[in-house]
Amino acid sequence: MEIQELKRIAAQRRADAVTMITRAKTGHTGGAMSCLDVLTCLFYDTLRPGDHFLLSKGHSVEGYWAILADKGYFPREMLREFSQAGSPLIGHPNCRVNGVEMSTGALGHGLPIGVGAALAAKRRGTGHRVFVVMGDGEQAEGSVWEAAMAGANYHLDNLFAIVDRNGLQISGGTEDVMALDSLSDKWRAFGWEVTEIDGNDMEQVKAYFHLAAEGGKPHCLMARTVKGKGLPFAENRAEWHHKVPTQEQLLEAYQALGVKGVDWA
Repeated sequence: MEIQELKRIAAQRRADAVTMITRAKTGHTGGAMSCLDVLTCLFYDTLRPGDHFLLSKGHSVEGYWAILADKGYFPREMLREFSQAGSPLIGHPNCRVNGVEMSTGALGHGLPIGVGAALAAKRRGTGHRVFVVMGDGEQAEGSVWEAAMAGANYHLDNLFAIVDRNGLQISGGTEDVMALDSLSDKWRAFGWEVTEIDGNDMEQVKAYFHLAAEGGKPHCLMARTVKGKGLPFAENRAEWHHKVPTQEQLLEAYQALGVKGVDWA
């Protein structure tokens, strides 16, 4: 898919996500925005039949729901039900919803399961790949590093760990809460092939997924992003981890994203 079309889709999915959060009066605005360029490139340009996707940073589900609806996994009108009583579209990925392989939310679980899926694909010779999107605050979980060690041990070059490196988490900057850097060097020390890109630059994201190939090592994409990307009032502000926009801010978001609104609200 052409870069400009991917950018257009990412802007529309951001509009979907911020509308869902505003309507529901709950959600994780900042993280949903920061990883949407990566998710858009994966779902509209990268994933092949049989590949697996796991959103380990499950609290950033709003963009994921918007993409699944647009891809036809469920009606777009269901996005109105986000975080409403009785709705399957809860605030974390829910495997009762078509298109979701794994319920996530407890951080640190996605990569261990991704290792198992990648190892199974290797042993069965299916050629399937596994993509796991994690948060940078999530890197403080010990289970991430146990999985990282296992991924390298089994030479899982069909496994992609994508770190949404926006530098902020629920209680502040990652380097203030639990210092991570040099995070790339840590992953390299665990035996992974590491690439750093601007995770909000669609050209860089697309180029990475098209060029990444087997080579005996699992892949770590350090995607440096902006928390709240696309929303002027939320960018790089820790309080927007789960702050909810006002109606006025929602209209400001549409203008900043260059969209007229959403067709399902």
